[in-house]
Amino acid sequence: MLHRTNIKESEIRRVSYLINDNSIITAIMKRSAIIIAAALLLSGGMKAQNADDALRYSQIFYTGSARFMSMGGAFTALGGDMSTFSQNPAGIGVFRSSEISVTPQLLHAKASAGFNGINDDYLYNFNLGQAGVVGNLIKGNGTTGLISLNFGYAYNKTNNLNSSTRIQGNSLTSSMADSWADDGYGVYYGDLAGAAGIAYDAWIIDTITGSGARYYGTVFSNYGDNPSSEYGQNIRRLINNEGYTAEHAITIGGNYSNKVYFGATLGINTIRYTGHFEHLERADYLLDSQFSDFTYVEHFENTGTGINLKIGAIIRPIEQLRIGLAFHSPTLYKIDERFYDNISSNFTDGGHYEFYNEDVVYEYALTSPFRALAGVAYQIEKAGLISVDYEFVDYSTLKFSETGDGYDYGEKNLMLKSTLKPVHNVRVGGELRFNKLYFRGGYGYYGKVFAESEVNRDFFNRSVSAGIGFREQNLSIDFGFTNLRNEQKYVLYDSYYDTPMADLINNRNMFSVTFGYKFGF
Repeated sequence: MLHRTNIKESEIRRVSYLINDNSIITAIMKRSAIIIAAALLLSGGMKAQNADDALRYSQIFYTGSARFMSMGGAFTALGGDMSTFSQNPAGIGVFRSSEISVTPQLLHAKASAGFNGINDDYLYNFNLGQAGVVGNLIKGNGTTGLISLNFGYAYNKTNNLNSSTRIQGNSLTSSMADSWADDGYGVYYGDLAGAAGIAYDAWIIDTITGSGARYYGTVFSNYGDNPSSEYGQNIRRLINNEGYTAEHAITIGGNYSNKVYFGATLGINTIRYTGHFEHLERADYLLDSQFSDFTYVEHFENTGTGINLKIGAIIRPIEQLRIGLAFHSPTLYKIDERFYDNISSNFTDGGHYEFYNEDVVYEYALTSPFRALAGVAYQIEKAGLISVDYEFVDYSTLKFSETGDGYDYGEKNLMLKSTLKPVHNVRVGGELRFNKLYFRGGYGYYGKVFAESEVNRDFFNRSVSAGIGFREQNLSIDFGFTNLRNEQKYVLYDSYYDTPMADLINNRNMFSVTFGYKFGF
């Protein structure tokens, strides 16, 4: 392999190169055709915000009480559950007494990754899914006019972000190093930044002989004086995510003549997220570059707060029928992010290199989409009920903005607009009553968020749920089980040579138990 033992000599050697090889020129020109969308889909660089970040903090998979979850979250027209404060605030008007409740949850997550083979990974997480209280402010006399005005607070998890994934297999046509070589296109080697800069320092990429020191190859292709391509290395990526999004819902609403229920919620949202991945590539064969393996690490730590407003109504034209409507304003987030990355490499001649980029800390703002919800619920006397929800969310309206550092997010926002699309979500739930026992089930479908284009990753979610509840005077206990299944194409990296994708199937099993107590009015 080449050795950069003398920087000055290396500079002279590189600057003196002349582009005199037509094959090299052709390769360089081809690199200029790299798909621009990769900048959106892949994290990296000083400003790492992308579509994945935007979706992570704006997608909502309502997790709330055990009753709410076991019925698929189809509560837009039902109410009477504190989880609805984050869905349809009018649900607070259905309460006929003061109430407190708490819902601990257990998450069992299984991730299956298909990449020249199948690899499974598992994770367990215990968390608080919901807690809240409802009290009465005004109680009217009679059955007409303002019958009650209630006030409530609820803490509702909106998304559990804990996951663990392992992707492993042989890559026959490309390497993550190719993406760093692409990033260095046309950049003098002394000016390389980000991951490409430390990949150069660790000898994973190097200038192409005769390229003028501005075009790069890797340990697998066009490296130094070696024009050959030698892929077939083993790739292993470990992805570990921790965190959640949650909402503190402060809600007021009431009951008018047992015909109209109304409410409004001030939502204060929180983000806690840590994302960590390690990407290993190991050559199980001898390369002319004497390369053995490299490991690249990326680490994100995000915290944020947001605010939104929700209004809603439930109309009861006849005793058995309820119709619900709700509107959510965009959530305005302010997010703080810390990011760092590092790389280490090993060679068969004993060479070991390890380099770090300095930690980057910055702020940005995110505006989530407007939401519109509609629901219908029908009660079958005292035997049970069925409920159906529809939700519209336009993810193409997601928008990043700066908070004082002057960074221009215009290009990224244009990519969000062209890459993401409106979705239509549907939830269905039912409940059967036998004396003091309640049996429940539900289903939810969440539409694909990516537009039909080259970057479409066939991303969708569906949920299946079931549960049982018990009521005894003022006491209640509910058990719920929800399986949230997610299927997507996961992009490992993008390069001129190849864009390898893994088929990911995430099954998230959530077990919930809710303890409730009614008192007062």
